[in-house]
Amino acid sequence: MSDNEFKVTFPGGVRVDAAYGGFTIRTDQPVRDGGEGSAPSPFVLFLASLATCAGYYVLSFCRERNIPASGIELTMRTERDAEGKMISLASITISLPPDFPEKYAGAVVKSAERCTVKAHLQFPPDIETSAVIRKA
Repeated sequence: MSDNEFKVTFPGGVRVDAAYGGFTIRTDQPVRDGGEGSAPSPFVLFLASLATCAGYYVLSFCRERNIPASGIELTMRTERDAEGKMISLASITISLPPDFPEKYAGAVVKSAERCTVKAHLQFPPDIETSAVIRKA
């Protein structure tokens, strides 16, 4: 498997797993949607990837400046559109501890905004889907 390939399998129920880089990313649906709730849904993982990506950039910013990140908390909240189907806003708040250098407060926000997941949402790739029938 190459480093740009995900292999998706269906282990049972409505669970869907993806293998990538030696990891298995497990997903399920909530019980209300016919799943067992045994893992996050793909959409929850998508949102978590945005939050954790921003967190990684905050952490990197702090590490480059020898600023402890242990007291930093990052929270992402979402709002849905009027129909309740699409996320219309993802709001990320970075809560900094009292001893965080004030001169870096704006810079740490700019760092979080450099997140590559966010960049891919702002400039989305084309997505192609096809089906092939394997030979026996």
